Amino acid sequence: MSARRAPRRLAIRPRATVLATGAAVAALTLSACGAGGTSGGSSDTKFIQGKGGVDTVARGDRKHAPELTGKTLDGDKLDLADYKGKIVVINVWGSWCTPCRAEAPNLVKVAKDTEADGVRFVGINTRDPDPANAIQFEKEFKVDYPSLYDPIGKLMLRFPKGSLNPQAIPTTIVLDREGRIAARALTPLSEESLRKMLKPLIEEK
Repeated sequence: MSARRAPRRLAIRPRATVLATGAAVAALTLSACGAGGTSGGSSDTKFIQGKGGVDTVARGDRKHAPELTGKTLDGDKLDLADYKGKIVVINVWGSWCTPCRAEAPNLVKVAKDTEADGVRFVGINTRDPDPANAIQFEKEFKVDYPSLYDPIGKLMLRFPKGSLNPQAIPTTIVLDREGRIAARALTPLSEESLRKMLKPLIEEK
């Protein structure tokens, strides 16, 4: 009678997971329709975490916003440099994002009310593979300010490390009249909280 052979053990080697590099990886760090963490992780970050998810930067510590140019959802060319001398509200949104839908009427209302104060609104539409969905969103909520079309998040990655950069969808970033990043909200904004965010910058001389 032959001896039984011990069962062979197969050596299972873990398969290497190949991750996409560059912009694609960084883009995936953004939380879809959720709050993010603090910006960049840089030791020289000098923003002040405020209540209600709104962070601000003292006037002397602000960093310049990156160059933001591209095509809008309407197919027009937009360059943020054209808003020099204005306070600019940049709202990162997606048509699929429920909190974005909740805050949209507030943004539209405040945009109209503050235009005479030198405030301009610009959207960055992201994670919408089909721009038709985003265009329908704008029609539904009567959004009459332009939005750059950024389906894979390249524009968001241009914000400097250590600044108040976008880390969630929605994110709202406010630039002062010198084009510097002054405030950020990683949460959907009420009309009241948006007005509070803008008031100190409107009063700056």
